Formats: sequence, C-alpha cells, structure tokens
Amino acid sequence: MLRSLGQRPVTGSDEDPRVAELRTAVSRLRRELAALPAEFPDRVIAEDELAALAAMAAHGIPEIPRLRRSLLLIAGAIGSVSALARGLSHVRSAVDLFGEQPRR
Repeated sequence: MLRSLGQRPVTGSDEDPRVAELRTAVSRLRRELAALPAEFPDRVIAEDELAALAAMAAHGIPEIPRLRRSLLLIAGAIGSVSALARGLSHVRSAVDLFGEQPRR
C-alpha cells in the first residue's frame, strides 16, 4: 500500500487525495453491502447514507459534520454485521482523513 511508505495515491488530477480515498472506501463498502445476501433491519439506512457519502465525494470537499453524521448512521446500521467490519473501518479511516471539527 502506498500510504505505508508515506506516499499519496496518484489520481491523475488535482483531486484532493482525501476525497479519492473516501470515494474508494465508500464504493468498496457499497459493493460489499450489495453482495451480502442477509437482510437486516437497517440495511436501507446504510445504503442511503453510503449513497450520500458517495455524492459528497463526487462534489469536492465534503462538510466534516455531515461526513461524521453519515459515518455514525452507517456504523449504527451495519455495526453488528461482522462481514462488513473491514469495509466500515476503511470508510471510518477515510472520514478521519478530513480531521476533527473545531470545538466551540
């Protein structure tokens, strides 16, 4: 993995690498969720919030409070589904790249 060597991924444009990482992580988790045959009560919430994250990543730098809110909703919706734990962890790491929201 390039980041382990202190390098950033090459996106071929001036795109913020944090946004590229978020888009990749969200896309991966969406595919994993779609491939999961099991139904669970909050699946629709997870799918909706992942779609919202994908839309935010497609339109530039997302708002940190909105990112964190979506992450919490996704984690609450799929947190107990162990098959999605790794993908959820990647999304969390991608959201964390945007830093903390300033405290008031």
